[in-house]
Amino acid sequence: MSATATAAATRAPSGSRGLGTLMRTEGKLFLRDPGGVFFALAFPTVLLLGMGHAIPGMRTEVEGVPGLEGVTLIHLWGPVVLATAIATVSLTTLPATVAGYREQGIFRRLSTTPMRPRSVLASHVAVSGAALAVAVVLALVGGMATLGIPLPESPLVVLAAFLLATLALFAIGLVVGGLAPKASTASGIGMLLYFPLLFFAGLWLPISQMPDTLATVATFTPLGAASEAMTTAWFSGDLPWRELAVLAGWSVVGYPVAAKVFRWS
Repeated sequence: MSATATAAATRAPSGSRGLGTLMRTEGKLFLRDPGGVFFALAFPTVLLLGMGHAIPGMRTEVEGVPGLEGVTLIHLWGPVVLATAIATVSLTTLPATVAGYREQGIFRRLSTTPMRPRSVLASHVAVSGAALAVAVVLALVGGMATLGIPLPESPLVVLAAFLLATLALFAIGLVVGGLAPKASTASGIGMLLYFPLLFFAGLWLPISQMPDTLATVATFTPLGAASEAMTTAWFSGDLPWRELAVLAGWSVVGYPVAAKVFRWS
């Protein structure tokens, strides 16, 4: 992986042509990892369809909750699965790749070529974003086609929450990748964050059913705020100001921290 990336960057001219070559190379390297491809692209869809078709009671309608008439339990998991897709790319692939490039000396070697190390980082973030977009499309198409998940009441607000959540989680992934000395360490830290954040997102227990204190804590985590914001906009059409502000706050804090702790070698 290191030789291919370095050679491609060395051959590529600086500027937009070089960045395009580097992005194509990063995309090819990403596709060579079957496990990474599955978890980044297919896992959210498999999770959503598996829950909807295999778990008894998930296709029953929600009762006694105003504004959710005709909504089934699995419909409520749609936004949660989108949040899961963000976390999967941000915490399992991005940190390990960034730390691995430093560990293998790719950033250091690229500093002697026309393609600067920052371009490598930008190209990988772009590939991660593209993988996330594919994962979301697959999950939404599968959920709407086979589970009857409805269209959002406020699609623009859902999109805004999704983009803010992506920015926030990518910032956390870059912090982990910047601090971890090895790819294996970055993977371990990422997984330690991944599962607690999925819990706070409501993957195992909906935030609305959590005890009040735990629910409050959940909505101040990046994935809990993302899940709650998308759920609110999806089914009620309301504007979740607090959750959107929390996501913006994680981004505002996260990127300066990531820039401060990041090391090229």
